[in-house]
Amino acid sequence: MKTVRTVAALRAAVQQWREARSSVALVPTMGALHAAHAALVDDARTRADHVVASIFVNPRQFGDDEDLAEYPRTEEADLRQLREGGVELVFAPPVDEMYPDGAATSVVVTGPAEGLCGAARPGHFVGVATVVTKLFLQCLPDVAVFGEKDYQQLKVIERMARDLDIPVEVVGVPTVREVDGLACSSRNGYLDPDERASAPALYRELQTAARRITDGSDVLAAVTDASQAILRAGFQEVEYVELRRADTLDPALVRKGTPARLLAAAQLGTTRLIDNVGLIF
Repeated sequence: MKTVRTVAALRAAVQQWREARSSVALVPTMGALHAAHAALVDDARTRADHVVASIFVNPRQFGDDEDLAEYPRTEEADLRQLREGGVELVFAPPVDEMYPDGAATSVVVTGPAEGLCGAARPGHFVGVATVVTKLFLQCLPDVAVFGEKDYQQLKVIERMARDLDIPVEVVGVPTVREVDGLACSSRNGYLDPDERASAPALYRELQTAARRITDGSDVLAAVTDASQAILRAGFQEVEYVELRRADTLDPALVRKGTPARLLAAAQLGTTRLIDNVGLIF
C-alpha cells in the first residue's frame, strides 16, 4: 500500500491504473477508522479493480463550536487497518493541499441538505459537498462508497454528483452496528460508560417508531413518543426525529407505499449521535 500527500501524486498513481483500463473505487474518510470503514473498503473491493481511501479531517465541515481540535487523529492505526483491508493507495493530504491560500470556492447543495442536520449544523453540508467534489475531481473514481449512517450526507453527495455531471457511481452501504445496535461511529469513543449504556436507545426507539408507522400509526404520535423515550433513556436533547422520503429527503413527498427514512439526532452528554432506519410508509 502506498500513501501519498499531494494531488499530483494521487493523480499519477491513479493514471497508471487508468492506462491499464482498470476501474477505481474511492472510500473517503476522516480517519479514526472502525468496523464500519472496514465494511466500506470490503464493499469497494467488490466494485472495482483498485481501491483508494482518503484520510482528511475536513475543517470546512466543522462549526465554530464543534470538535475539530478534539477530533481523533489516529493515522498509524488507520493505515494499518486500510492495508489489512486491501487498500492499495491512501490519499492523506495536509489542509493546505486541499485548501491552498486564496481558495475561494464552495459547493452549495440545497434540496436534501435542507433541514435535519443541515439546520442543526449550518454550513456543514457546504463543507461536505466542497471536499467531496474536490476528492472526486482529484481521483476521478468510477465508484465512491459511503455509509448509510450518515444518510443525509449520502443523499447530498448523490445530488451533488448528479447535478454537476461528475461521472461517479455513489454507493451507500448499510450501517454497521455494535452488538447492542449502536451505529459504529468515531464519536462513540467520546461516551463515558453510563452514556455508552444509554446510547443504543436511539436506534431502539427509531425501530419502534418505524414499526408503528408501518403498521398504520399516526406519524406525529410515533415520532413524539420516540423523542420522549430517547430522553427518558438518558439523552439530554433530541434535535429531531423526522420521517422523510428515502430518495430525495423531501418531507412533503412522503406517500403511502413509498420508501421512507426515519432519521434522528440527539445529544448524549457532550456527544451528538445520529441514526436512521428505512421503512415503507
